[in-house]
Amino acid sequence: MAKTATTTVSALQFLMAPSDHQPSVVCAVAGENAFLRHEVRQALAQALTANDPLAWETLDGRVVALRDVVDALSERSLFGAERRVIVVEEADALVKNCREKIEKYLEKPVRDAVLVLEVKSWPKGTRLAKAVAQCGLTIRCQAPQQGRERTEFIRQLKDWLIHVARDPLEVRLERPAVDLLLDQLPTEVGILYQEVAKLSLLVDDNRTIDAALVRGNVGSWRARKTWDMIDAAAEGRAADAIDQLDRLIAAGEEPHALLPQMASTLRRFAAAARAFEQAERQRRSISLRAALQQAGMPAFKLGVAEKQLRQLGRPRAKQLYHWLLAADLELKGHNSTKERARRVLETLIVRLAKQNAASPASA
Repeated sequence: MAKTATTTVSALQFLMAPSDHQPSVVCAVAGENAFLRHEVRQALAQALTANDPLAWETLDGRVVALRDVVDALSERSLFGAERRVIVVEEADALVKNCREKIEKYLEKPVRDAVLVLEVKSWPKGTRLAKAVAQCGLTIRCQAPQQGRERTEFIRQLKDWLIHVARDPLEVRLERPAVDLLLDQLPTEVGILYQEVAKLSLLVDDNRTIDAALVRGNVGSWRARKTWDMIDAAAEGRAADAIDQLDRLIAAGEEPHALLPQMASTLRRFAAAARAFEQAERQRRSISLRAALQQAGMPAFKLGVAEKQLRQLGRPRAKQLYHWLLAADLELKGHNSTKERARRVLETLIVRLAKQNAASPASA
């Protein structure tokens, strides 16, 4: 039997178990991520009405009046389902102009009807948001950019990708393959879903998406060469790294676009060094691997990353944030030509690859 929700959940939580989070009389689908809002809308249609077109109606919140919304909630079809679901898309203007009236409606809502408000902005401290949380469901359709919420979002995103691979794509997505996907692609839910869908068409008889399949089919030649360049620099092979840089630029890659790709990995090394030192100051024991995990290094790269961090050594790892900031400022300078940007990247590579004069214990 379906459960009735009176809480707030993330879109990914809802999509993995819609029947566990069914709203009673009202649902706020809130957030900037259009892909997540679309997927949540589809899941709600299936969970609440089994996609019955007579029970589901969509209204334009930019032009509809609240009285028309209430009338639609009260209507019943002779042939439709018992529950009526009215979705108000682009409902920000309606909520702004009729906030108190919606609050009053929720005090005595229409029975056997669900009002779904799709909004981009939904401040949780308002009386309306609190009322919806009490008598219905709020589904957050956004991707946090930092802090614990970001860490939790990434965890849920990985679980959801494995879930959608299994149903409806009917393949098994291995967790190392998920880690590799998130390392090679932007953390955009729609892009990641499309990649998993594409990979599901390439599996063999065992119906499994593994890390090898991801490496061979995700990302362009340039993306793979960029990772080779970063690995070579971090492992102390400056000549190889600069050779890869030459090939990338010759293939048409812009030097200005390479720094953000390098920084995404190097910031993790810097964060791991900071976590290691913090543990030392607190007299806690922590391994380099644990520090890298804490910094967000993907599981499939931990072995290689640990060796690379040892090669960098503590003094240089601690300087990574400063080096990256300096490189970024130079690239954004008004006189930063393509050739100058190339020299900035070469300088960063040499700094990374320079052999550590201290003992390995300094790592």
